[in-house]
Amino acid sequence: MALAAAVAVVPLGILSFIKGLAVNLLRNETDFSKVLTSAAVEVVEQKREKEILYGKIIQLEKRLDAKKALELEVEHLREALELLACKLEMREHIYMVRDLEVQKKMDAIVEDLKDKEEELSSLEAMNQILMIKERKTNDELQEARKELITGLKEVSTQANIRIKKMGELDIKPFRIATKRKHSNEESDDERAVELCSLWEDYLRDPSWHPFKIIMDRVGNAKEVIHEEDEKLKKLKEEYGDEVLEAVTTALKEMNEYNPSGRYVVPELWNVKQGRRATLKEGVAHVLNKCKLHKRRRR
Repeated sequence: MALAAAVAVVPLGILSFIKGLAVNLLRNETDFSKVLTSAAVEVVEQKREKEILYGKIIQLEKRLDAKKALELEVEHLREALELLACKLEMREHIYMVRDLEVQKKMDAIVEDLKDKEEELSSLEAMNQILMIKERKTNDELQEARKELITGLKEVSTQANIRIKKMGELDIKPFRIATKRKHSNEESDDERAVELCSLWEDYLRDPSWHPFKIIMDRVGNAKEVIHEEDEKLKKLKEEYGDEVLEAVTTALKEMNEYNPSGRYVVPELWNVKQGRRATLKEGVAHVLNKCKLHKRRRR
């Protein structure tokens, strides 16, 4: 109200001036505010650009550090590569020297091997010749042994060296057993002969094979008499161990000397030692007989 009264008192020209001045002030204030706002925006924008630039600087610094680290690593790798190349060169030199030594040794071994092969070839040729000679000598010895056996078969002798028929049954145990089992003396010998003849037939029968395979201590397969064979068990029950031993002995001899043919084979025998006589023993026996015969003729 007071302001209105005062305005009413002021002259009209002054009032217009004041109004213009107020309008100008308001206009300037608005412009100033705009200027301040623009300045503030510019400051914010500059700050943001500064932060962006600072971030780029940090990234560049990181890249620079990474580049330096990479350069350092590359330098280390180059040094390591140079060292490795130096070592390889040294090793190549060492290997070259060693290769020469190895080559010399190999050449010496090859020469030695050639010499050994030639020596082996000579030995094989010599061995072949010796084998042929040995086979020929063995054939001659076998022929001589056969002739000696053939000659001694015709001579009845009680000497230590004589001919034994391998696989032939000894009738003595049969006679003793039949005599023990039967009281009729007249029929004892006949029964013994019949029983012995029966078992000779059994021995010649290739279908009867009372043997079994076992492994010896060394691990080799070996054929032995099968004691549980029915015929052998029955023979033992009826006639005893002596007859059984005579049959098993003949079986073993026949299986050793003629397993496929199953017939008696004459052999030069050392009676005293119970073994196969050597050709030397047989010849010595014949020579002794010749000497005795000459003395008797004188």
